[in-house]
Amino acid sequence: MDQIEERYPFHRAFNIEGGNFTHAGSISSQVKRILKEEGLPSDVIRRMSIATFEAEMNVICYARWGILTLLVTSDFLKVVVDDEGVGIQDVDLAMKEGFSTADERIRELGFGAGMGLSNIKKVTDEMVLTSVVNEGTHLEFTIHLNPVENFNEVSTPAMGRMSG
Repeated sequence: MDQIEERYPFHRAFNIEGGNFTHAGSISSQVKRILKEEGLPSDVIRRMSIATFEAEMNVICYARWGILTLLVTSDFLKVVVDDEGVGIQDVDLAMKEGFSTADERIRELGFGAGMGLSNIKKVTDEMVLTSVVNEGTHLEFTIHLNPVENFNEVSTPAMGRMSG
């Protein structure tokens, strides 16, 4: 059995305290350190660090508490965030760049520009977001470690080479 198969899957859960701006970014920093220790490529670490920071900040800004779970496999990285909080009334609207429900206090701290969810979507390969108003939000995002580079480069005996 090779070393990668022995190490994976790896998972770790982190508790996030809503409203605790003092420790903002600490979980995404821990995730970054874990991924560096695992020897993952720097571009993957950067993408996951951005997405994790944005998710962490959303819990801090809008929820009472949340749990962020990191799953590392030899094929993908996945983060699942579940929180208890105000929820999102219109998920499609919340995905639009610049849309924010942040109050003045959050904006004064430099957050709430309405870019968090759209940034997560931009830097990840898959994203699922569901929410129930006055209950909470479920977010999951994935980065594939061995993505198919370009579908148009795939060839099979029946199809021959496809051109794009």
